[in-house]
Parts: sequence; structure tokens; C-alpha cells
Amino acid sequence: MAQQDYFIHFGPNANCTLELCSIDESVYGYRPSLAANVIFAGLFTLALGVHAYLGARWKTWTFMWCLILSCLHEITGYVGRIIMWNNPWSFVGFIIQIICITQAPVFYCAAIYVTLHQTIDHFSPSLARFPTKVLIWIFVPFDVTSLALQGAGGALSASSSGSSQTGVNIALAGLILQVITLVIFCAIFGDFFFRYARSSKGQVHGLREKLFVGFLSASVLSTLVRCIFRADELKDGYDGSTVKNEGLFIGLEGVLVIFAVFCLCIGHPGFVFKKNNRMRENTEINKDVTVPLTQQNFGYEHIHSTTYP
Repeated sequence: MAQQDYFIHFGPNANCTLELCSIDESVYGYRPSLAANVIFAGLFTLALGVHAYLGARWKTWTFMWCLILSCLHEITGYVGRIIMWNNPWSFVGFIIQIICITQAPVFYCAAIYVTLHQTIDHFSPSLARFPTKVLIWIFVPFDVTSLALQGAGGALSASSSGSSQTGVNIALAGLILQVITLVIFCAIFGDFFFRYARSSKGQVHGLREKLFVGFLSASVLSTLVRCIFRADELKDGYDGSTVKNEGLFIGLEGVLVIFAVFCLCIGHPGFVFKKNNRMRENTEINKDVTVPLTQQNFGYEHIHSTTYP
């Protein structure tokens, strides 16, 4: 029996190393780039810090924790790819990165879906075709289901040593559901702002509102493109040609997701809603203070302008 028959190329018992096996025999067919994965891990660490600061500053706790969970998943996933740079046959590294990187956008998508009702309520709730709270109960359950499917698919791949096509199909179903959810979101979001732009209120908005909508839209669209890519990548399983193309992975996964996460620093509910809340609070305080002072001044002038005999 040839010595090559003793080598296990994939699974928890894989015993190949760079010295013993050809890189073409690894699951991806390439050695993950150390530089690219370190850069992405560093950028997501930076994004985590920025979103933690913005969340604490603007007290947008739900949005903040969704972004933190996304960034933590991304960081962990890229650590998994760094492990695979050291050993492209590492099954632990493979499972870490396939689960964490695949699932990560689900969390910040949940934050975006919750922000939709705030956005509509802020601009013009009367123009919405559906009650805004109903939208949350549509999108968030879909998002949770997508997360569960992707997690179950990854777990099944792990338990079957990566040989189960069923695990791949379940994860693929989760990605397709995420794509469908994002497309529906884009349709509702776009329809609302189309109606808003044609209404009399469409011209009444400032720079902050324009930036908020622009960056939020960019984040959603880049995430949609990423999810379409990942679904296409998985359709042929781990043996497909797309899975073995690192350039596509870096460009359509890493770059698009880090772009989406940083876009949410401006497409952030606190950037518009919390700012306007503070302005309204200050206006109300000024009204409360100004009226009593005016009344006091009137009383003082009235008393001292009275002519006594």
C-alpha cells in the first residue's frame, strides 16, 4: 500500500502537513493568506471598539451588542483562518472559520432590521405601507431562523467530519433565507424612501439624515452581495471551484463585510435619532425655563412701574 494512503486530508483525524501533502489536497486547495487574515482580524477589532464607544455614547444598547457579536464572530473566524495558514488541514481551524465567518453578518442584519422602524417613524410613519412594529416581527424571526440554519449546518459538518452534504445544504438554506430577507428589506426600504422623496416632506431633511440613509443603504447592499456570493460558493459544496478561490473570498466576503460594518458607524441610529432627541429635549427645557423667567420679569416691572400717591 502506498504511503499516500495513510494520509487523511480532511476531518478531525487529518494528519497531513505542509511537509507531507500537497496544498492542492487541502479543503480549500490553497494556504490562507496570513497578511490578509491578520488585517481583517485587526480591522474587526477596531470596528468592535468603535461600535462599543458609539453604543455607550448614544445609549443604543441593542444595536451596539448586535455589532459587537458580529465583530467577535468575525475576529474568531479570522483567527481560525490564521490557524489554517499554519496548517491548511486543521479541522478545528476550518470549523471555527466556516461557522463564525458565515454567521457573523446575521447579527448586524438584526440591528439593521430593528433600525428600520425607527427610520420610518423618524421620517414619516404615515407613508409606510405596513405598521413599523409589524416589520420587526417579520424580519427578526427570519434572521434568527437564518442564524439557526447556518449554525446547524456548520455543526452537522463538524459532527460528520465535513463529509455530510446535508450540513452544507442546511447552511446553504440559511444563506438563501438571508438573501431573501435582505431583498424584501431592500424593497420595503426603497419603496418607503421613494414615496418619501415624492411627498411634500421629501425636501425637509439635513445632511445627517442624508448621510445616515446613504451609509445604511450601502451597508445593506454590500451585505446582500456578500450573501449571494456565499450562497453561490456553497452550492457545489466544499469541492466547488469558487470555494478554492481565495481572491473572491477576500474581495466578496472580507472586504464587503468590513465595509458594511464601518458604514454602520454613520448609518447608525444614534447618529440621527439620538442627536434629534437631544435637540428636542434642549428646546423643551428652554421653553420651560424661558416662560417662568418672562413671567417673573413681567411681575417685577409691573410692581416697580406702579405710581404710588
